[in-house]
Amino acid sequence: MKIDGRCHCGEITFEAEVDPDALHICHCTDCQTLSGSAFRMNIPASAEHFVLRGTPKTYIKTAESGNKRLHAFCGTCGTPIYACGVDNPQIYGLRVGTITRRAAFAPRRQIWLGGRARHRPGGREGLNSYTSRMGERRWKNLRSELRLLPMSLPSKKL
Repeated sequence: MKIDGRCHCGEITFEAEVDPDALHICHCTDCQTLSGSAFRMNIPASAEHFVLRGTPKTYIKTAESGNKRLHAFCGTCGTPIYACGVDNPQIYGLRVGTITRRAAFAPRRQIWLGGRARHRPGGREGLNSYTSRMGERRWKNLRSELRLLPMSLPSKKL
């Protein structure tokens, strides 16, 4: 399947060919830390079918095993774009959130389940779910429902 994608600000764009059934979720603690989330969704693209436009910043991560991976992200908006081997990469692990038609994909497997977060959003009993961002009025109602006290930030003294 041919895909295209970009970072949030549009400075980095790409095109690739991928197998939609190869999408996976990684729960390792490195992916959690590097994505700022409970997991990361990746899909592999071969180097011969991956075209990148723009110059991403890179970070080389060393795993506990000693293996090194190059992580590429937009230097302007910070969007993670891909990870690959450091020298002569043959496969690029594309970040699914950057793919334009990402809704067309569904994960087929999960890896590193030992690091998986204990909560599971979506469908969890007792967990409120919203299809869009809550407005201020809804937030006030929710706080009332949860019997939370009004929040105030301490004032800074200079």
